[in-house]
Amino acid sequence: MFFSLVITKRRKAIFLLLLFLLAVAGVYRFFGADISATAGGKRLVPIYYVDTPEMKIAISFDASWGAEYTPQILATLREHNLKTTFFLTGFWIDKHPDLVKQIAADGHEVGNHTATHPHLNSLDKEAIKKELRQVHTALKELTGQDPVLFRPPFGEYSNKVVEAATELNYYTIQWSIDSLDWKDLTKEQIFTRVTSQLHPGAIVLFHNNGTHTAAALPEIIKYVHDAGYEIVKISDLIYKDNFYIDSSDGAQKKNVTN
Repeated sequence: MFFSLVITKRRKAIFLLLLFLLAVAGVYRFFGADISATAGGKRLVPIYYVDTPEMKIAISFDASWGAEYTPQILATLREHNLKTTFFLTGFWIDKHPDLVKQIAADGHEVGNHTATHPHLNSLDKEAIKKELRQVHTALKELTGQDPVLFRPPFGEYSNKVVEAATELNYYTIQWSIDSLDWKDLTKEQIFTRVTSQLHPGAIVLFHNNGTHTAAALPEIIKYVHDAGYEIVKISDLIYKDNFYIDSSDGAQKKNVTN
């Protein structure tokens, strides 16, 4: 009986250890931890903001669901003569090709937000590239633009994800100010979140179909301009060469040579 009890406890310990290892593997797989980086390799990070003395910020819109408020957003941007960046998913492009064309016709840049909005850390590198190539082809055909900006779905990334995008000549872009408009915050809450965090070189995240994004946008634009900032496309904010990204906070910085 004693021997049987010991065996049972041992099996239970092995079972719990296996559960723990599976949990750890899941965290690495889905939430961006990169084993090669933590094992002494270089940790790759996207661009969260640009370290610049210029009073410039970029605002961006992710499109992966709905389009009800997009015409209103585009009208507001036209009214203020602003050019911004829209990150588009493949299934959104397929459903709203006319809006994709309108976004480009208004002078905005289109960015790659993957074909199916998956958890990229769960895919191998070739599958990640397939997601990006599919959207790149669709955007090129519809707009004539060759996208150079990529935003990973859910903000999840790893060395593998950044490497795949870089190998396809993409800059991987995150954000330093999150409007949280996808949580259906009120117009006033969105305004406060964005304006209270304003800083030079900021990249602001909105969604094209946030319930109150379009309503909050005019007051945000006015505040930003009154504060002395210029609003530009992300590609007009970031450094294209001779730069590095600070792995501690994602700041893109210009290399300084003596």
